[in-house]
Amino acid sequence: MKKSSYLSLLLAFLLVTALIVTGCQKPEAEIPAEPTVSEPSAESTKNEPATLKIGVMPAVDSAPIFLAAKKGYFEELGLTVDVQVYTNAMNRQSALQSGELDGAMTDMIALVNNVQNGFDIKVTTSTDGAFPFLIKGELKDGGAVKVGMMEVSVSNYLSDRSLEGRYDVEKIYINEIPARLEMIGKGELDMAVIPEPMASMGELNGLTKQLIENPDAFSPDVMVFTGKAISDKASAVQRFHDAYNKAIADIQKDDSEARALLVEVLKLKPEITDKILMPEYHLARVPDEAYLKTIMDWNERVLGKKIELGYEDLIEGKFVQ
Repeated sequence: MKKSSYLSLLLAFLLVTALIVTGCQKPEAEIPAEPTVSEPSAESTKNEPATLKIGVMPAVDSAPIFLAAKKGYFEELGLTVDVQVYTNAMNRQSALQSGELDGAMTDMIALVNNVQNGFDIKVTTSTDGAFPFLIKGELKDGGAVKVGMMEVSVSNYLSDRSLEGRYDVEKIYINEIPARLEMIGKGELDMAVIPEPMASMGELNGLTKQLIENPDAFSPDVMVFTGKAISDKASAVQRFHDAYNKAIADIQKDDSEARALLVEVLKLKPEITDKILMPEYHLARVPDEAYLKTIMDWNERVLGKKIELGYEDLIEGKFVQ
């Protein structure tokens, strides 16, 4: 065979072999890629089961939370809420600061002082309270009176807002609400600031109940959550506010169930049910800057504490938008 013919046959053979091998390979697009794991999105986790532990006071502010729990509004949103009731605000505050609670009911005066001292909490909604005076006997305008209250609290703030210019006030600082009730009942105080519905228990025992009219656009009571809860449990905190709003809508239509529930949960006498002074309840909302300035000015003037905080240091509004 001629050399040129041999080379031609060899080239043809190599070409055919190459075509066969290429045809047996899978196209690149068909080669399975390595599986990838993506982070869960906020949308995919927003209704996953979650828990919150919160502290509340024996006050009408708590009614929407009690009602949301009873009617299953938290449960409907995949949220379990452990509600702890405190009669002593200092004990509630200690539990919040130690990490036992994710959030708690407090007031703007305590909030400003806590944050000023480095505690990482923020308001997520105002709540609605009623703060009557309980009075022992008859009081004359302009006279000297001993008034029971908590020092760094809404009771001190509202006492000043209501009593300034009317009485010569001696402030007696008592943290425990039951202790205030006992002291005024014994005549050791002339009056005391007691939140409803506890005030109605005092009225049932013969004390005079007189409501403190709040001249402000917002209640000084608030719900706060820790910075950690706001960051790590944002979905749960949002669901808390959604369920809270559902309960508020119910109360706005008819507050009879909320009244009965306050008596039941707080183990009060049923006779006070219709005597409770219920506030005007609002859907979740946060205080505005003008109101916050009023609170900070009062802190500086009355408590003698310089406040160096801005609105964003105290308020987290994303859960009410």
